[in-house]
Amino acid sequence: MKIKNKGLAVAIALASTSSMMPVASQAAGTITFGEDKYVSVGFGIRSSFSNVEDAANDGSNKNDFNLDSARLYFSGSLNKYIKGMFNTEMNSDESMKVIDAAGIFQITPDLAIWTGRFLSPSSRANMAGPYYTGGDGYWQNIAARYGWNGGTIGRDEGAAVVGTAFDQRLAYSFGAFEADKIFFYSGVNDVTNNPAQGDELMYAGRLQYSFWDTEPGYYGTGNYLGAKDIFTIGVAARQKGDGAASAVAVGDYSQVVVDLLVEKKVAAGAISLEAAYYDYDTDDVFLSEQGDAYAVGTGFIFNEKVGWGKFMPFVHYQNFDADNNVETERTDFGVNYIIDGYNASFTAVYRTLETTGSADQDTFNLGMQLQF
Repeated sequence: MKIKNKGLAVAIALASTSSMMPVASQAAGTITFGEDKYVSVGFGIRSSFSNVEDAANDGSNKNDFNLDSARLYFSGSLNKYIKGMFNTEMNSDESMKVIDAAGIFQITPDLAIWTGRFLSPSSRANMAGPYYTGGDGYWQNIAARYGWNGGTIGRDEGAAVVGTAFDQRLAYSFGAFEADKIFFYSGVNDVTNNPAQGDELMYAGRLQYSFWDTEPGYYGTGNYLGAKDIFTIGVAARQKGDGAASAVAVGDYSQVVVDLLVEKKVAAGAISLEAAYYDYDTDDVFLSEQGDAYAVGTGFIFNEKVGWGKFMPFVHYQNFDADNNVETERTDFGVNYIIDGYNASFTAVYRTLETTGSADQDTFNLGMQLQF
């Protein structure tokens, strides 16, 4: 038995030539038991201090230290064909819940079958999540509605085919899922006991094509922090018959998204641009979760280190125009201090949230992310 405290990317390279394994903590410790046999263990935390304007009981600013997220990561390989992962996340009551528990069956280096609980094919924002997007745990929770509301942090029980083609330039994934928590956090009156509602599966798929550097892996990243030149376009869709049910109506649920990521190395660093458009349909059952959304963002990471790390200023904007005539906008202006990729970083961000019929909310946030 051999113990190695290296990045998970290195452990995966030692264990398999597969490109289908998920992105996990790049600082995980790995125990190898022989050829194509390993167990990897890691954990991640995100914490922050927030100052929210006029949000205290007396109308003054509200100040809070927050443990935003705490995760445990486990992955392993029995041989070059059978792998798996098991990841947890902190609940609101500070207990731990299972977010990923999947068996990965590697048919060929470019084709795998996933089964269990995992992220269903979706937008880049959902596949990257708050740990791998950059900027104060930034997540498109205004525009990327399913990742925010659906399943267990976007996860569902199901099975999917995951693969690449054309020298890994084309990545594809298609699957069927339970999807019984589509509107879990949305606040709509979603019910599961409407007698007119069937028990259909949700079908989801994603296609993406990389014109410059390739992007192997199923769980992805929202920004490569200057490590690659990226020009990738993705299209994703999901549909569940009778997926939207209230006490008085039942309808189908569907989502379509188109997203783009461009990153280019230049003399002083690397510039990035992200964009995504979403269309949601609930058959008019939940107008507050039906409509169009989009998100755009840009950032620049400097090559030169200052102290331990590199600075990366960024701007993100999201908009969701719901069919109930409520429009929600969020703008983030911030700067990351990148010490060790997504393993160690600090963020300062000023955020504005505007919602039709509500007072604007301004927040200043200081965040930290560590993964081991």
